[in-house]
Amino acid sequence: MQPVVITDLTVAYRDRTVLDGVDLVSQPGRRIGLVGENGAGKSTLLRAVAGRLPATARLAGTVEAPADLVLLGQEPPFKDDRTIGEVLAATLKPLRDAVRRVEELAGDLHDEAAQAAYAAALEHAVDHDAWDADRWAEVAAQELGLGALEPTRRIGTLSGGQRTRLALATVMTTRPACLLLDEPTNHLDDDAIEVLTTFLLGLPGVVLLASHDRVLLDDVCTDLVDLDPTAFGTDGLGGRRFGGGWTEYVAAREDARRRWEQTYDEQQDELDRLRAATRIGTGAIAHNRGPTDNDKFIYKFKGAKVESTLARRKKDAARRLDAAERDQVRKPPRQLTFDTALAEGSRNGRVVQVRDLVVPGRLALDRLDVEAGEHVLVTGPNGSGKSTLLAVLAGRLSPASGEASVSGRVAELAQDVVFPDPSRKVADVYADAVTGLDDAPALRDLGLVHPRDHHRAVGLLSVGQRRRLGLAVAVAQAPDLMLLDEPTNHLSPALAGEIEEALGRSPGAVVVASHDRWLRRRWQGSVHALSGGQG
Repeated sequence: MQPVVITDLTVAYRDRTVLDGVDLVSQPGRRIGLVGENGAGKSTLLRAVAGRLPATARLAGTVEAPADLVLLGQEPPFKDDRTIGEVLAATLKPLRDAVRRVEELAGDLHDEAAQAAYAAALEHAVDHDAWDADRWAEVAAQELGLGALEPTRRIGTLSGGQRTRLALATVMTTRPACLLLDEPTNHLDDDAIEVLTTFLLGLPGVVLLASHDRVLLDDVCTDLVDLDPTAFGTDGLGGRRFGGGWTEYVAAREDARRRWEQTYDEQQDELDRLRAATRIGTGAIAHNRGPTDNDKFIYKFKGAKVESTLARRKKDAARRLDAAERDQVRKPPRQLTFDTALAEGSRNGRVVQVRDLVVPGRLALDRLDVEAGEHVLVTGPNGSGKSTLLAVLAGRLSPASGEASVSGRVAELAQDVVFPDPSRKVADVYADAVTGLDDAPALRDLGLVHPRDHHRAVGLLSVGQRRRLGLAVAVAQAPDLMLLDEPTNHLSPALAGEIEEALGRSPGAVVVASHDRWLRRRWQGSVHALSGGQG
């Protein structure tokens, strides 16, 4: 099996450079997690390795990757009008063809060329366990909960979780030599994530993945590569690579940031001292030392020595200043830090009351009450109706029957943040959203969208950056009830942690639907588990 070798990779678009001088070698058997803030270029790097950058991208550097490569993006690559059976048949066809080719070549081994072709075909078939492909497909479908779905069912009728699990089933069947995964746990429940984790741990080839899932980064990754490192890097020496998982990486990155800030401050003090030394006058060398014996000649001679010493000291200070300015670390940029409450909680009493709620095929809920200031985590497997419940509470979806009353101001962060006009600038979209609101915070003050992106068109933002903007709009409403649907999806792990901290200090009511294992393991509020629903 071949490694992935990336050398001095730079990817730029018309409005900005996304990746700049990235070097990376990933050997078979290594499982590398790509981390960094939203917009750091994780998805771009995966697409560059797969050779799927858009035509508008300008690429420099080299990328070497195995031909047997699969990229599973954030949206599964299936057309809505195809059926489950057709997708699985298309997945199995190359493996069945590989078995057929081995059998054909085995009948004619008369020369070295034929024998070499047979050996290559046999090696390929063995590496992909082609003779067992149909069994692998059946096992994968059963483990991922797809066995009950009819093969004739159209892809367009599947939930996001079902589509993702189908995509994973195709990958588990083909077992590629190089697997690229972009946010693979989005839309997956615990059982499906456990299946994915076991599969990745047993895959012998190269694995490169970008994920917000901190538990997955801990459980699966042998290395992390930071696409937005500090001046000292993730290894303390300026490199991007860190050997280990997320928990150890956080501590190492925080230590590197502290050392960067300390080094910068110390260097600035030294630069100030050297600049002062280049401005030194003769008084600092021969202070108040006038002639004492009326010997003007001797005084003039001593004065000349003072001038010579002064010139030598200034020249030495200038030389050291030039070297210090050349070698200084850059100023640590201001970090994006989200530290605003998610909900303000100006109301008292009950803010949500649900009774006998029914959305056919999607949700059946007998009762749910949420009091002012209460934080509720809604859990349940894919298809249990979590997103449907939040859509009803937000007023975007009307139930067929039952009651769902909500009091006070409501704000929502939906799973899919969509802005109607992709050409609108980020700052203008936010300004329109907060028009008429008293004391709405400035977008810069929320620590969610980097100032360099304020004048970009929303259509040019990554999925994670659009979610950051959507969260900023929701928080600015100062709601009595905040609805968060998978709030950590597509967001950097660092921001996910900040959202969890914001939950703890939010006085208003918050309802969260999440598969995030890290968040759920640390949850301090109420929990409401859903088990019904059909979509």
